[in-house]
Amino acid sequence: MALSRRPSASAVPRADGARFLIVEARFYDAIGTMLLDGAQQALAAAGAAHELVSVPGALEIPIAITIALDEAEERNQPYAGVIALGCVIRGETYHFEIVANESSRALMQLGVARKLALGNGILTVENEAQALERANPQSGDKGGDAARAALALYGLKLEIGAL
Repeated sequence: MALSRRPSASAVPRADGARFLIVEARFYDAIGTMLLDGAQQALAAAGAAHELVSVPGALEIPIAITIALDEAEERNQPYAGVIALGCVIRGETYHFEIVANESSRALMQLGVARKLALGNGILTVENEAQALERANPQSGDKGGDAARAALALYGLKLEIGAL
């Protein structure tokens, strides 16, 4: 099937009435708040509603998404898309690589297997200054970017009739 248009990377479809799930890791509270603010602003600008689930860290995000998706499907109220938000800051041990790689891998597997409109907003940074810059809705806005990515995939699903 050929798509009728070639959207720009900045194009965000309207999602009036669509319900998205945000799963956020609150390990770094101030960074999490900024990521969440950006995501909520992007969803509101598109007319989408959302539900929020908070978990301790990035490794719990894919598990929480799976639990919430299954429950929503059982209630016959599936989500239009999912936004994952969190932050992993490099430390002195190998733990950074495990958390960054495994959370990303699990999200990718989940997105592909379930054909999710998923935006990955889990920051993987060297230090807190980088995280604050990227999370801030007035500068990096990676929470907003993750929501816009989920919205773009939602728009694609609408366009090709996958919803």
